[in-house]
Amino acid sequence: MTTQKRKVSFTGSTGDELSALLDLPAGPVRAFAVFAHCFTCSKDVFAAARISRALADLGIGVLRFDFTGLGMSGGDFANTNFSSNVADLLCAVDFMRQTFEAPSILIGHSLGGAAILAAASKVPEAKAVATIGAPADAAHVTRSFQADLSHIQQNGEAEVTLAGQHFSIRKQFLDDLEGQNLEEEIGAMRKALLIFHAPRDEIVGIENAQEIFSAAKHPKSFVSLDDADHLLTRRSDANYVASVLSAWASRYIAEVQPAEGESETDAVTVTETGKGKFQQRVTVGSHRLIADEPVAHGGLDTGPTPYDFLSIALGACTAMTLRMYADRKHLEIGPVSVTVDHKKVHARDCAECAEDRPGYVDRFERTIHIEGGVAPELAEKIAEIAGKCPVHKTLETSSVVVTKLASE
Repeated sequence: MTTQKRKVSFTGSTGDELSALLDLPAGPVRAFAVFAHCFTCSKDVFAAARISRALADLGIGVLRFDFTGLGMSGGDFANTNFSSNVADLLCAVDFMRQTFEAPSILIGHSLGGAAILAAASKVPEAKAVATIGAPADAAHVTRSFQADLSHIQQNGEAEVTLAGQHFSIRKQFLDDLEGQNLEEEIGAMRKALLIFHAPRDEIVGIENAQEIFSAAKHPKSFVSLDDADHLLTRRSDANYVASVLSAWASRYIAEVQPAEGESETDAVTVTETGKGKFQQRVTVGSHRLIADEPVAHGGLDTGPTPYDFLSIALGACTAMTLRMYADRKHLEIGPVSVTVDHKKVHARDCAECAEDRPGYVDRFERTIHIEGGVAPELAEKIAEIAGKCPVHKTLETSSVVVTKLASE
C-alpha cells in the first residue's frame, strides 16, 4: 500500500511557523511518532525521510519537522540553541496531541537524539524512545566547529561552515550547551529506550552510546549499525533501523482497537474526535481515516472533506471498474488514474443536465488518465465502461437514506 505524505505546520517555541511533514500509513495507524533530525539538517535529510516512510509502511505515522531557522521553517537560526530545539520538539508534540494524538514514540538522530532524550520526560504519553547516533552530551556538537570556538567566545558570534552551508553561531548557543545535564535527563526519563549506533561512526563515537546506555534505566536496548555511516546515507541502513524500531516499539504500543461505539463490521462509522470543530474519525473494518474541513471553513484541514470522500469514491470505483474490464478483455493498458472535480452549478448552466431540472446540481467532472494512452478506437469504449462504475450509477440515480436514532 502507498503511504501518504501530508504537509503541515505549527507554531514553534519562538513564535515562528515551523514546516513539517506527516508520513501516514495507507491503512490503520498503530501509533504516532515524532522524529528529530540531526544538527543543522532538515526534515528532508535522507535518514529522516527514509525512516519515516519505512515506519509509515509498518503502520506508524511519523511527524518530522524543521527546527526554527532551518529548512522551510521561519525564524533565525542564530537565535536558537539546544534549549529552544527541545522547546520546538515539545511544540511538535503538542501539535500532534491537539490535532491527532500525542506520540507514543520519540525518535532522534544525532543531536536530535540528544534533544529527544532531554524532552522525553516532559511527554507523559510517550512510551518508547529511540536514538540514532546520538551524543551523550549536547556540547559534543561543538566538535564540528572546534576551530571557531575561540572566535565565538571573543566576538560573541562567528559564521561557521557545516556540511557546505554557512551558519551563524552565537555565544549564547555555547552558554546554553554548558548548562545542559543530559545524563540527569536520561536517568529521569523512565521510558523504554533503544539506542542505535554504528561502531565506526566518525562523527559521534561509539563511546556515546555506552554513556547513554549506562545513564538510562531499564528497559533499555542497544543495536549495532555495523558499518553504517553517521547520516545513514545507504537506504538499506535506514530501512533496517525502521524495521527493528517498529518491531521493538510494538511491545509498547497498543494494537489498533475500535473506539467506543465503533464496530468491526462492513458499516462505516464516523465519530467526532473532539479535536477542532469538525474533525471526524472514520472507521471501516480495520481501516482508520480522518475527515475534516479546510481552515477557511473552520476546520483543521487534517483530512478530506465529506464531498472529497464522494469524489474519492467515484474516482476509485472508476479506476477499479476499468481495470476489471481490461483484465477480463485481456487489454494491455497502462496504469489508470482518475481526476475528479466537484462543483455545485445551476441546472441551467449544466449542459449535461435535463433542461427542466430546477435549482443547483452537483457536477462531478471525471478525467481518466491512462499511462501510455490508448488507441482511438478504444477511447470511446473506456468512457462507456467508466459510466458503468457502481458509484457512478449510485450518484446518477436516486438513493434512499434511512435515518434511525440509536437507543442508548
